[in-house]
Amino acid sequence: MQITIKSLDGIQEAARQFIHSMGPGKVFAFYGKMGAGKTTFIKAICEELGVKDVITSPTFAIVNEYTTEPDGKSIFHFDFYRIKKLEEVYDMGYEDYFYSGALCFLEWPELIDDLLPEDAVKVTIKANDDGTRTVDF
Repeated sequence: MQITIKSLDGIQEAARQFIHSMGPGKVFAFYGKMGAGKTTFIKAICEELGVKDVITSPTFAIVNEYTTEPDGKSIFHFDFYRIKKLEEVYDMGYEDYFYSGALCFLEWPELIDDLLPEDAVKVTIKANDDGTRTVDF
């Protein structure tokens, strides 16, 4: 599936399209260069799913937990950019998150590729020369 985000004004519609096409997957690995829009797109997805919390990149915390309203479901948002060794991911108990049945959105998953569940959905976000973004999954 491919979604084109023409401008920031269209990101919520793109998030709705993504949610509609997510299928049964629970772990979504977002690949893209720095500045491609991974965090911004994940924020839009979370908002469309009913998260009212402030949604920010978990760059220093590694993981943020958000809760949807009104159903109270958890969404885990990871940023592995600062991971130096896989032991750090083992120590944080990644399996408890990835196999919890909750949605997990991962930024910089290439740093932990060996730990991703087999059914993780790979999502690539690319910034295009014309200012649009292309989301492939």
